Amino acid sequence: MSASIVFVGDGLTAGGAWTEWFPEYDVTNLGVSGNTTDEVITGLDSIIELSPDAIVIHVGTNDLGWRKSDEYVVRNLETILYRLRKGLPGTRLLVQSVFPRDRDFADTIRSINRHIWQYAPTQHAQYLDLWPALALPDGDINPAFSEDHLHLTPEAIKLGWPSSGPASHCCSTVHHPQRPFPSNTPDPRG
Repeated sequence: MSASIVFVGDGLTAGGAWTEWFPEYDVTNLGVSGNTTDEVITGLDSIIELSPDAIVIHVGTNDLGWRKSDEYVVRNLETILYRLRKGLPGTRLLVQSVFPRDRDFADTIRSINRHIWQYAPTQHAQYLDLWPALALPDGDINPAFSEDHLHLTPEAIKLGWPSSGPASHCCSTVHHPQRPFPSNTPDPRG
């Protein structure tokens, strides 16, 4: 039986070609367009029931569209990680940074990412920061990677996921549940 990976999050997760990128794994995509951290929290019990070998979490940008504060998003992401770790102590967890959007959101997203980068290790979760690859110096998303300041182009997705991306390396070792995700993510504080 192959190892299982569950992808949880918003439309960026929903649109991922996970089964194509990870054909050797039993992949479940629970990404839903428009999902916020609140919706992910609501569905945590059903995720825990699946008892996967690994869970990849990418959510938070839609919360900003609803004008939720960085503290609100951080608290919810911490709740997600805590409840998943408590319910699935042997499952590998990978939480991704919130991606850049308009520069108006840059300070809020940087704050969220900094806090999650600090919190993830307390739950034995790996943090994957794709902000440096996607953001311009002013915090705006690089227009080469998004046409609408929210959704990623296929080129942007390839930065992190298909076989050459850093997240692929993290998921490629899910068959070793005792080994943590590799810790190769740079410090988002600079």
